[in-house]
Amino acid sequence: MEHHLTIVGIGPGSPDYILPAALKVIEEASLLIGGSRALQTYAKPWQQSYKVDSNITGLLEFVRRSLLERDVVVMVSGDPGYYSLLATLGQEVPIHRLHVIPGISSFQVAFSRIGLPWQSAHLISAHGREPDPSSLIYEKGCILSFLTDGKNNPARIAGWLRQQGWTLPTRIWLCRNLSYEDETILATTLEDTLQVSGFDSCVMVVME
Repeated sequence: MEHHLTIVGIGPGSPDYILPAALKVIEEASLLIGGSRALQTYAKPWQQSYKVDSNITGLLEFVRRSLLERDVVVMVSGDPGYYSLLATLGQEVPIHRLHVIPGISSFQVAFSRIGLPWQSAHLISAHGREPDPSSLIYEKGCILSFLTDGKNNPARIAGWLRQQGWTLPTRIWLCRNLSYEDETILATTLEDTLQVSGFDSCVMVVME
C-alpha cells in the first residue's frame, strides 16, 4: 500500500484562521509533524507527534521511515507554497502521493488589517535570508512587504530601503503577532522605523 504525505498550511497562528479542510486532516492524522506551537495547539494525546526543529536531515529521515508504514501529515505556518517545508519534503514522494492544503498567509492578514489590496505588492522573505538589493529599489507606486526576523528586523530593512532611494516619510506598517490576542499594528514612517525595536518577527508593509 502506498502512503501519502500531506502538507497542511495552518495559517498565521490562531485556530480561528485555519481552514476547515486543514483542520479535518490534522484531526484525523495518526502521525502529526509540526513546530512546537503547532503541536501544542493541534496534537491530540492519541496522535504520534514529531517536533520540527533545526535538524532538517533528521526530519527527512523520520518522514522517509514513517511513509513506509503510514500516511504523514506535516503542519506548516502560513501557506505551504511560500518558503515552507514543501520545497524540501515535496521531493520525498511522487506527485500522486503528495497532498497540499493551503493556508491563510500572514501577508494576507497584514494587508487586510491595514485595508490595502495586495495584488500588486512585491512579497519578500527576509526571514533567514537577505533579499537581492535590486528587489528593494524605489519605484513610484511600489508596495513592498517583508517577513522579518531577529537579524533582518524592520530597522535593518529600513536602512536597506534608505540606501535604495526610499524617502524618510515613506509609510510603513509593522504587523506583529497577527491573529493572536496580543496582535499589534504600528503605522509609522521609514524615518522612525530606522530606530524601532520590538518588532523583530513581523510582517512589514512599505508604501510610498
